[in-house]
Amino acid sequence: MPAKLYSAALRGINAKIVEVECDLAPGLFNFSIVGLPDAAVKESKDRVSAALKNSGASPPSRRNKRVTVNLAPADLKKEGPAYDLPIALGYLLVSEQTKFDAEKKLFAGELALDGNLRPIAGVLSIAIEAKNRGFKTLFVPKTNAAEAALVENLEIIGANNLTEILDHLENKKPITPHKNSEFGKEFIKNLEEEPEIDMALIRGQEKAKRVLEIAASGGHNIIFSGPPGSGKTLLAKALASILPKLCLEEAIEVARIWSAAGLLKEGGALLSQRPFRAPHHTASGVSLVGGGAWPRPGEISLAHRGVLFLDEFPEFSRDVLENLRQPLEENVVTISRAQGSLTFPAQFLMVAAMNPCPCGYLNDTQKECICAPGQIIKYKRKLSGPLLDRIDLHVEAPRLKYEEMSKESYGESSGAVRKRVEKAREIQTARFKNEGILTNREMSIRHIKKYCALDETAEKMMKSAVSSMGFSTRTYHRLLKISRTIADLENSINIKPQHLAEALQYRPREEV
Repeated sequence: MPAKLYSAALRGINAKIVEVECDLAPGLFNFSIVGLPDAAVKESKDRVSAALKNSGASPPSRRNKRVTVNLAPADLKKEGPAYDLPIALGYLLVSEQTKFDAEKKLFAGELALDGNLRPIAGVLSIAIEAKNRGFKTLFVPKTNAAEAALVENLEIIGANNLTEILDHLENKKPITPHKNSEFGKEFIKNLEEEPEIDMALIRGQEKAKRVLEIAASGGHNIIFSGPPGSGKTLLAKALASILPKLCLEEAIEVARIWSAAGLLKEGGALLSQRPFRAPHHTASGVSLVGGGAWPRPGEISLAHRGVLFLDEFPEFSRDVLENLRQPLEENVVTISRAQGSLTFPAQFLMVAAMNPCPCGYLNDTQKECICAPGQIIKYKRKLSGPLLDRIDLHVEAPRLKYEEMSKESYGESSGAVRKRVEKAREIQTARFKNEGILTNREMSIRHIKKYCALDETAEKMMKSAVSSMGFSTRTYHRLLKISRTIADLENSINIKPQHLAEALQYRPREEV
């Protein structure tokens, strides 16, 4: 009679329950694993055999004849070493070396050759799926126990090795379930950590700071242009410090993505600060948007609910940047492969920074640009019009004067700016409570018509701007969204001419 246990397979950031069946049959000795396994799963038989031997059990041998392990459903591809533990326990059951009730229990973990358990990726998603499917107990490596315990009402058994799990299942030496009921309080306590870069430390660049406040309030994307050393990178890093604090639900959402990517901190601690990701300009398309033979979250998904900073924006490959079009519009990225499609969340706030030309000193007041006109044109053509059109706020960060760099007085702190941002977000939360969106940037055309009406004066101003500057329909809608955010910062019910006038300042002089 075959033995059956349960494990789970990761599909993107979600988990699917997998049945692990183990059977012994007469015939020539063979240890095979079926059910669309990848190389890591196929190699499990060698790890399992060594782990069983070194844990004091009898491993599969010629005396046992044919050993077949089936991972069902058979049409779902399986990857990674997480099936080592259920395969080992399944073999022990079917070979009658142990006896325990496997009902309502789920097992996941990689085995070392000496029988110790190594941590695996995606445990948080596995725990969520286990709870949703009615499992009572989840067995994982000790290192992953705190992460799994973020899911309430699920018993988590964390063990150091195979022997400990067997002793627990046979009631010889029960393991105390891992409790992490205080993680909510710990998370709230960690929210009080000071930001790495405070707005008060940034000298000058008042217009750029204002743009950061607008971006944080409405979730709008930004592009900074200016000479080297003008503070573009510092401004981008300061943005995370004025964003509203992560709520517990958002933190768990982010933790699922980081767990699937194998990046969650040991101990299962939730991120207390919003993610800030800054990939190098040599990054590939797969590393940025996600993918691979077994799709994994990319940088834009790791920046979910946080900030994605793309420094040296035109130096990225044009093909790589074009991959950002869908995420910037839809807040998700869909990875399509022959075996199916996966969708990763990608609700990030993008900040791009670039020099105005290859040497960086075009229109600079102190240094002369040495670039030929053709070089400048080629440099700017690296960024397509449709991509730039999806960026809401365009702002120049000029060179600072000595008086600005050396002044002793501090500007507004990040905490003071964040209070205004949070107030604007509260207005949007109340406005969109029945709409299924959170920020002004997410508004559809239907929402714009409902919430972004202009008075007669503002209507004339918009008409003149569209006619003279040749704005696209997308730009027109983005101007309305930005104006709505500026009005929210002033707690204004209606969009006034001054709100629209300020929004117009943040569009590029030449629309592509």
